[in-house]
Amino acid sequence: MKMTGAKMVIESLHQEGVEVVFGYPGGAIMNVYDEIYKQNYFQHILNRHEQASIIAAEGYARATGKVGVAIVTSGPGFTNAITGIADAYMDSTPLVIISGQVPTTIIGTDGFQEIDAVGISRPCTKHNYLVNKIEDLPRILKEAFHLASTGRPGPVHVDIPKDITAQVGDFIYPEEVNMPTYKPTINYNKRQLKKAMEAISNAKKPLLYIGGGAILSNCSYEIRDLAKKLNIPAVETLMARGVMGDENPLFFGMLGMHGEYAANMAAYETDLLISLGARFDDRVTGRLDEFASKAKVIHIDIDPTSIAKLVVPDYPIVGDLKLTVKAMLEDIENYEFNDYTNWVDLLKDYREKEPLRYIDSDEVIKPQWPIQRVGKILGDNAIISTDVGQHQMWTAQFFPFSYPRQWITSGGLGTMGFGLPAALGVARAVKDTNRVVINFTGDGSILMNIQELMTCVEYDLPVINIVLNNNYLGMVRQWQTLFYENRLAETDLTAQPNFKMLIEAFGGIGYRVSTKDEFDKALKDAIEKRKPAMIEVIVARLEEVLPMVPNGHSLNEMTLLKGDK
Repeated sequence: MKMTGAKMVIESLHQEGVEVVFGYPGGAIMNVYDEIYKQNYFQHILNRHEQASIIAAEGYARATGKVGVAIVTSGPGFTNAITGIADAYMDSTPLVIISGQVPTTIIGTDGFQEIDAVGISRPCTKHNYLVNKIEDLPRILKEAFHLASTGRPGPVHVDIPKDITAQVGDFIYPEEVNMPTYKPTINYNKRQLKKAMEAISNAKKPLLYIGGGAILSNCSYEIRDLAKKLNIPAVETLMARGVMGDENPLFFGMLGMHGEYAANMAAYETDLLISLGARFDDRVTGRLDEFASKAKVIHIDIDPTSIAKLVVPDYPIVGDLKLTVKAMLEDIENYEFNDYTNWVDLLKDYREKEPLRYIDSDEVIKPQWPIQRVGKILGDNAIISTDVGQHQMWTAQFFPFSYPRQWITSGGLGTMGFGLPAALGVARAVKDTNRVVINFTGDGSILMNIQELMTCVEYDLPVINIVLNNNYLGMVRQWQTLFYENRLAETDLTAQPNFKMLIEAFGGIGYRVSTKDEFDKALKDAIEKRKPAMIEVIVARLEEVLPMVPNGHSLNEMTLLKGDK
């Protein structure tokens, strides 16, 4: 069938089962948008900034497990998108980003809105393409979706010159991809798995160290089964929150810089660290040469470049995590394992000695309290996104996560401005359910993509933004207090808008609260009205995120709430 390159883009998205596209039009991509106008295959959501389009696609992808799709134009449209693309790359989020480009005859002449998009995106994409011939377009788009969603997922960028979208060619969408040089290792090495199982059977203090790969591979429930059948305790990274479920008696919390005491001590004491889809990020390990220094290491990951990148494992296993953990479950009957009850009890003692807590107040709302309150009121019915800063860490610490994909945040890149556009992508993903999408944010982060309130209102995406307002760039202020002799350089945010009036100007519902009763009433009202909302919560200004492992220290060297180490 003959059609224009622009229509090929639409038909390819249809073939891939795309339900929603996030984007922003412009000159170089106008032919594609003309075809979007004519089609009825999928919904297009018009964000108010290209960065938000990418992050909204991230939120959709993270909530559903599907490939998120975003479309932007050339030049500043694409450079605006780069932060979102880099964020997706760091957190292994499957995206296909389609950008317009100047016509092929103009490339290299510094034409209007010309930018070397492929050159810019190369360091922060899993793969990228510049389409030079219309007949290549269907194949490239097929490959893009395949690459984004297989192996270690990630963003794939397809740059399409405007004249290619205007040309007419034969549309033949491939049924399969033919990429002989791309062969992600799915099946684990049986010999290595046998050695790993023997190591577990000989261990006295094994620990499941769970990373975001557990969610990407959809193997959370297999991991829970493994922990239960062997009675092995587990800890999670920031990106793995929800894998174990916080009520699980074998779960001892998030580990790392702001991890729980019991979780960090578990990593310090373990004699066998079983890494499941984790990448040994510096925010997790603390001082690397002392991380799990008493332990042998099993590292299971689908990405061979992640293994031995920072920690050289004793038992490396490359393969799909879900398949590997399933094999471990099936193989349990072939081994005798030690009784780990004393080990689990030790970690329970650590938790009892230093539980995750804060000092509440009747005079001012502590920022941890609204997070706990939302958890108590909504529980499993809430899906949580956050921006980046103190509120992100408090949410990871104090919200009771119970299932995977309940928690959407920016991990590797730490992108302020992530929360609101991600939340609207999540809201679109769960629009036919009774789930309530909550975005915990700060008075600094929320202003970085505040324009997306308009997107929420236009498309009736009922995100409830809870702004924990301490009039500071809180995390930077905390570091300045602890490590820079309280020299608070450019972190005071007392000059700020009226957030209640601001969302009302966009057409949403606003609240400003300073007491717990006011918060409860505002939250109840926002939930009932099912409209885009913002609850500004005036919180204690100088509250700190604790525990905290200072840079250069090992995980057992924590600053705790009472100031002890």
